[in-house]
Amino acid sequence: METLEQVKSLNGGEFIIKESTTAQVFTPEDYTEEQSMVRSMASDFVEKEVMPRWKEYEKQQPGLSKELLAKAGELGLLSTAIPEAYGGMNQDVITGCIIAEEYGRTGSFATTSICHIGIGTLPTLYFGTEEQKQKYLPKLATGEWAASYCLTEPSSGSDALGAKTIATLSADGKHWILNGQKMWITNAGFADLFTVFAKIDGKEFTAFLVEAGTPGLNLGAEEDKMGIKGSSTRQVFFENCQIPVENMLGERGKGHLIAFNILNIGRYKLGATALGGAREAFNQAVTYANERTQFGKSISTFGAIQHKIAEMAIQLFALEVATYRCANDIGKLEHENLSTGKEFSKALLGAADEYAIECSIVKVLGSEVLDMIVDENVQIHGGMGFSEETNAARAYRDSRIARIYEGTNEINRLLSIDMLLKRAMSGKVDLMTPGMAIQKELMSVPDFGNEDEGQFAAETKAIKNAKKAFLLVAGGAVQKLMAKLKDEQEIIMNASDMLIQIYAAESLLLRVQKIVEKGEKTDGVYIDILKVFFNDAMNKINVFGKDALQSYAEGDELRIMLMGLKRFTKYEPVNVKDARRRIAAKVIEAGKYNL
Repeated sequence: METLEQVKSLNGGEFIIKESTTAQVFTPEDYTEEQSMVRSMASDFVEKEVMPRWKEYEKQQPGLSKELLAKAGELGLLSTAIPEAYGGMNQDVITGCIIAEEYGRTGSFATTSICHIGIGTLPTLYFGTEEQKQKYLPKLATGEWAASYCLTEPSSGSDALGAKTIATLSADGKHWILNGQKMWITNAGFADLFTVFAKIDGKEFTAFLVEAGTPGLNLGAEEDKMGIKGSSTRQVFFENCQIPVENMLGERGKGHLIAFNILNIGRYKLGATALGGAREAFNQAVTYANERTQFGKSISTFGAIQHKIAEMAIQLFALEVATYRCANDIGKLEHENLSTGKEFSKALLGAADEYAIECSIVKVLGSEVLDMIVDENVQIHGGMGFSEETNAARAYRDSRIARIYEGTNEINRLLSIDMLLKRAMSGKVDLMTPGMAIQKELMSVPDFGNEDEGQFAAETKAIKNAKKAFLLVAGGAVQKLMAKLKDEQEIIMNASDMLIQIYAAESLLLRVQKIVEKGEKTDGVYIDILKVFFNDAMNKINVFGKDALQSYAEGDELRIMLMGLKRFTKYEPVNVKDARRRIAAKVIEAGKYNL
């Protein structure tokens, strides 16, 4: 029998047209002993070093960020992606996600550490010369140096290529001279190394490595932010800032390859970070609900509170598997790329690019599940949730940024559909064949016979039909609007929301199937989670699809397509109240997330 690592995953975006098997999907139940040990180590670090000092961190106590980064570096928690030759641990993608998840519990420090590990360090790791790697990576791996990333400008946020920072070559050809301004720069206040994007002579978008203390590099004051207050965020100014020519990073005029490739990695890592933050807020909510009494009993006994707790648990459970499914697919392809002779710098970047659709999905799903859970945490805390005495208010504020950075959720929604259509046009994902089959199916009499049997028959059928619903809606929009579709962002976002729900639902189904197959968790609560999620997901897919169809179709065409959508989003009735009560009972008894 093939192991999980040996079973080939579907190609990026193919999940919408093909069935995935349990053997293809990594779930949290599949952690290796080593991965579990890393989680334990990262959790201990968070519990002992970071969480007890969160109030100090919120006030940006001088030196604290560097101190904590150095302690994390001593444990190897900053260097999982860095090869041993440069002082790193050279661990797999899953391990990196596990660490990001644990950091996610910390709020501001999560932003600090993930920026350092990700966008701060990876550009040098994947695009640096051997000399640049030898010079900078060992210091970044240990936390001796902290890293930052300078992309955003006052006039160019999402439109990164609109940057106005200029780089010109000095008369003697020995230095690049930078002039310009960057804003919203994480870790700027204490960073030792900045990855800076500028246009050579105002034309060629290029990356540069700039060391702190370089004359002409100046910092603005700390930003007064709504959340992640402990994370240093400043403007960075370059005034005739001279850096050695050898500090150009990557190829001249190819800075966009660095910026956009690194973002794909950042997106699935953000999903993992959001997962950790959501789990922490969930545990706070359950603890408080068990401790708080009203009318002579714990508020966790009230149905309204149980509903909230159950829904939080369901979304967490689905996010877990969606995040690690994506990470595992990337990790397996990276390993395959390396085994077939691809150079190190292109192995992970190529894998992340292959699954860029899934990366965007996980980023959106993670940040929005996080937002929902921190909001409900405040609600369960009531007045105390609005007080700065608890972590609930801090977590509420901190979460909001997750829907903005690494590309706003709106941009990621648009990107997911754009990338899928581009893959279809290039022949990498065959949307045409199943799309034509659906057109024929709509005009035929529904077949109610030969229904599949088995424990998960209803959910298996629902996933197949949900994919048909997506192809019906998205395919119809492409046929109807063609080139005009790019200007109909509302329709694209409807289609993307369908895509997100399908990916999450299928991931959840595969996870529950694996749990049942292994027989390790026999609690019927997992079936409850599955059925409640599917009940809600199919309803959401129907609404998203209906909104899209009604935006571009009319008359008999609309009527037929709506009938098809209704057929494709049917799901068996579920007593969601009782199911949610059973789910809530399990986590309330444990006093924490234990699924």
